[in-house]
Amino acid sequence: VPGQRTTAWLTCQLLLHELGMNADDVRYSFVPFDRILPAVRAGEYDAGLIIHEGQLTYRDHKLVCVVDLGAWWKQETGLPMPLGGNVIRRDLGLEAIRDVTAILRKSIEYSLSNRKSAVAYALDFARDMGADLADKFVGMYVNAYTLDYGSEGRRAVRELLARGHAAGLVPDPGTIEFV
Repeated sequence: VPGQRTTAWLTCQLLLHELGMNADDVRYSFVPFDRILPAVRAGEYDAGLIIHEGQLTYRDHKLVCVVDLGAWWKQETGLPMPLGGNVIRRDLGLEAIRDVTAILRKSIEYSLSNRKSAVAYALDFARDMGADLADKFVGMYVNAYTLDYGSEGRRAVRELLARGHAAGLVPDPGTIEFV
């Protein structure tokens, strides 16, 4: 599992819950996400919960997909999987919130407008990917939803947290405000 507070782990636990199970019914370890595929391939684990580029490269490790949690979530809710959200503390004040939001927006707009150079930059951090695969990966995470979740994305965030809370997996998120 790539981390205790990842969307992947929360979604996996929701699937387990749907199957009448919980995390206590499976043996798991938290492992850095970039070590999961090699560890599964080496036989250290029977399975791994993969995120990031592992979604595109697991076949290169001679592994198979047991369940695609994004596809399961979409089938279950009709909503996209909410990933990559940024949060800002309310107590910083409206001016700081707007400033941070504007900076993030400009950065994302720049990346979207300069995709080729953004992908070239990302290749410095890529694992097991050439330019074409890196471009596909970037497209998964830097797109129109990155600029604005829209009403569907907002519903997805609320639904994920509501289901997580109902299952006893996360605290009540309270009122979620989008900037």
